[in-house]
Amino acid sequence: MSTTSYNCTNDAQRAEGLAHAQKAIAAKQVIVMPTDTVYGIAADAFSAQAVATLLAAKGRGRSMPPPVLIPRIGTMEGLAVDISDDARKLAEKYWPGPLTLIFHSQPTLTWDLGETHGTVALRVPDDQLALDLLTITGPLAVSSANRSGQPAAQSASEARSQLAESVEVYLEGGMRPLEGSDPVPSTIVDATGLRLRVVREGAISLEEIKRMIPSVLGADVEPEIWEPVNLTKSDEPAISLEKSDEAEEAPETSEDTETPETSEETEVLEASEEVTEAAESSETVTEEAPEVTEDSAAK
Repeated sequence: MSTTSYNCTNDAQRAEGLAHAQKAIAAKQVIVMPTDTVYGIAADAFSAQAVATLLAAKGRGRSMPPPVLIPRIGTMEGLAVDISDDARKLAEKYWPGPLTLIFHSQPTLTWDLGETHGTVALRVPDDQLALDLLTITGPLAVSSANRSGQPAAQSASEARSQLAESVEVYLEGGMRPLEGSDPVPSTIVDATGLRLRVVREGAISLEEIKRMIPSVLGADVEPEIWEPVNLTKSDEPAISLEKSDEAEEAPETSEDTETPETSEETEVLEASEEVTEAAESSETVTEEAPEVTEDSAAK
């Protein structure tokens, strides 16, 4: 693979770089781009081959799927379902910006980002070069532009020293964040439960989010779940439970009261916990996450 770098602080090279990056994305190749947090390695979110190439370039497996960067809030509607009013308020407040929101993915989408268990992490980056690229390519799977376990790249040249020829196009836009500043990942909020839950604090603090959404949960609190209802004994609606790390274990459910729905709910919750753990450990360039990316892109 041939590799080309473009100095996007120059108008002519910026235009050439964006055009080449668009062609590379369409050809299922990967590119490196700046975001508002750190540099990210990006691929077509709807191409399983491209996403696999991205993960291979980083030396990362499918258990740590990349977040997806989008050009505007409106794109969220086509990629996610069950978007709560609280999640929408955060998006309207902090997008573009260092906030990654985890939603249930639209079930009709034919994409493969890895082991997401039916969820997707979305973010709108506050970087004009990134937004211009996203406008012409559509949603991009983006992780921090570095080998897994290595420091997140703050320039395209730093990214190239780690990723080398595995990337088709490098878009150099200067230091991210500004020179002299430490890279800070995006804050990741899980919006798949009954209440929002901050699973990683980054550029936006839990306290700041609480001022806007008082009901938001911290990472040290388990997500709220619906208590299964035994329909043979009660017609009352399910109630929500909030459990802390120190909460006592729930009493065991006897076999004669467990319903098929209970087993299904357990599987869904276990899957959700795996996604949350992956999000907490991911690098978001942005990181979409945490290493960072944006990874939550990145994170």
